[in-house]
Formats: sequence, structure tokens, C-alpha cells
Amino acid sequence: MAHGHKLEIFRGLWKFKSNTQKIWGVLAFLTFITAIEVGLGIAKPRIFTHNYFLGMKLLNWIFIILTIVKAYYIAWDFMHLRDEKSSVRRAIVWTPVFLVSYLIFIMLFEADYIYNVYHSGFIKWNF
Repeated sequence: MAHGHKLEIFRGLWKFKSNTQKIWGVLAFLTFITAIEVGLGIAKPRIFTHNYFLGMKLLNWIFIILTIVKAYYIAWDFMHLRDEKSSVRRAIVWTPVFLVSYLIFIMLFEADYIYNVYHSGFIKWNF
């Protein structure tokens, strides 16, 4: 942008927020989410690795959700979706959310089927 400030409305008050402040805020948020992911990946708490939801460990669900949050926030901030009309935002954001959800659904059920065929079928693991 040619100017260094962005005009925002915050609880009815006009407030100027510089682009530098915005960039530092984005960096802090993405660093925080990434630190949570890395910390959980290193620690691997037992409560998340030994409990399952829809055939997948809770830790994997947490990683998927945090990754989607980061992707949404990057699109929201760097693709300037916050300045668009709500219908455009929904079209851009909800389409991939539904497609990724469908992909996860297909992958989980197909992987479970293949596992059950090899685990309880007459064919053994002979690759």
C-alpha cells in the first residue's frame, strides 16, 4: 500500500494500525501455533496418542486442525480476505474446507478398509 496505516474500527472507536504492527501480530500468531505443533510433536502426550477419534489418533486431529487454522489465517491476512464481502470470503474459504474434509473422510475410510483386509483377510503382509 502507498500509505503506512490501515484504518480499522475497534469497538466503535476509530483506530490506526500500522502495517508493521500487523506484520508483527501475524508473525506472533503463526509462531505461537507452530510452537504448539512442534511441542506436541516432540512431547507426544499419552492422552493424545492413545485415544482415537474416527479411527485416527487425537494428536493427528490436533495437527490437522491447527494446520487449517494457520492456512485460514494466512489467507485472511495475506490475501486480504478481511476486506472482501462476506460472500466472497465464504466462497474462497468454505470450498477448500469442505473439499479437505471430504478428502480426509475418504482417506480414513479407505485406509481402514485396506487395514482390515490385510489384518483379518486370508492375504498376509507379504510385500
